[in-house]
Parts: sequence; structure tokens; C-alpha cells
Amino acid sequence: MPTVFSANRSSILVDGTAVEGLQSLVFRVVTEREDIRAVGSDERVDVIFGLRTVQGELAVTSSSNDLDTRLTGRTKFQLVANLKRDEAADAPKRTLSFDDCFIEAKSFSMGAGGSAATTYTFTATRVREE
Repeated sequence: MPTVFSANRSSILVDGTAVEGLQSLVFRVVTEREDIRAVGSDERVDVIFGLRTVQGELAVTSSSNDLDTRLTGRTKFQLVANLKRDEAADAPKRTLSFDDCFIEAKSFSMGAGGSAATTYTFTATRVREE
């Protein structure tokens, strides 16, 4: 049976400070690869793997002054996601640590309902699960 984490119980920290108004965290791990082709065939015979990076996005209600400052100053930070199912002491939990992060871009949107949101795109050297 899968473990279902609750967004209402989980928290995201940037250098130890909670990100207020966080709506979502999305990330993916990307590994460069190159196919090795067989001579005289249209099939690959092997794969060479290269650089592995982490690409992610943080969506925040309105905006985040801390993340805006990190974008402008091009400063490195650590992002820690504490994922929880509920408040019980024995409830399943997981911690994701993103190392050497940089904010690369930001986009702003406002819907017809009047809710503003800013999405911050970041990269990280690695993500560790604890």
C-alpha cells in the first residue's frame, strides 16, 4: 500500500526558514545519456550516462521576498522538504534534501478568481532522501 503524504502536514524549508504560502513543490532528476549504436544495425548496444541534475519548481501564493532576493543575488541555498502523513508520532514521514540550489527563473500569474501565484524555477546538485 502506498504512503500518502499530506500537503497540509508537510513543510518546505529554505536554509532552515519555512516558505510561507507554498502551494506546490515539483521536481525531477535528469541524467544525461548517450546511446552507443551497433555498427550495421539500427539498435543500440549500450548506454553511457553523464551529468545528473535536479530541476524543480516552487509555487507560492502571491510571492516570496526571500526567494526573490535569492534570484536577484544568485545565492546558493539548501531546500528541505519534510513530508508527513499526519501529526501522529509514529506516522510515516520522509525528508528530501536538495543541495546547492539556485533560483533560475520566476513567473507570475493571476487568475480570474483574483489569486496571485509566483512560480520559482530552481536547480540543485542533488536530492537526498532520508
